[in-house]
Amino acid sequence: MKTREFFGKFCSKFLVGNLIAMILVIIVLAVGVNYGLDWYTHHGEEIKVPNIEGMEISKARAMLEEKGLIVVVTDSGYNKRLPADCVLAQNPDAGLMVKTGHTIYIIVNSASSPTVAIPDVVDNCSYREAEAKLVSLGFKVLPPQYVTGEKDWVYGVSCNGRKVSVGERISIEQPLTLLVGSGQYGMDDVSVVEPEVEMPEGGGDDVDEFVEVKE
Repeated sequence: MKTREFFGKFCSKFLVGNLIAMILVIIVLAVGVNYGLDWYTHHGEEIKVPNIEGMEISKARAMLEEKGLIVVVTDSGYNKRLPADCVLAQNPDAGLMVKTGHTIYIIVNSASSPTVAIPDVVDNCSYREAEAKLVSLGFKVLPPQYVTGEKDWVYGVSCNGRKVSVGERISIEQPLTLLVGSGQYGMDDVSVVEPEVEMPEGGGDDVDEFVEVKE
């Protein structure tokens, strides 16, 4: 085979047509992927997150969905100064730029104050320890009420004059009072031991004489 004939086969119309078709396919795929990614990721489309804190949840949801954002309620809180079912917090914050389809996480105000179980502080810890535990749970602790018992030891918890038990759920809006030992004991708490009197041998009249000497 001559050299001219060999190169002539590579330069045939069929081979050149296939090469051109392959190049065109590669170009189309590259352009399609580029525009497809821009469409999928909403390249160049940015939305300013509105401030929805304090807004009723239904109105906030409608506003965000109208802008192409997704709303997810993650938790509820309680603020007695705000109406129920309003937005307490949002994430991302207002003013940030996000893309269409981004999720906005919000916390909604509860209609009533949350209740918390009373921890095991009765006859289990000192006043300072019990106060710290209750305050960390969100309770307000009033000045203690002192009762007969060991000083600074917790003997009970009361709410509005009613003694509450461990594990009972109480609203954090209700203040609590700890029943704390004063360090003093009443007469009923002191046991009286009668002194033992040794009886002399023989008994009889010697007993009166012995008692008289003891006095």
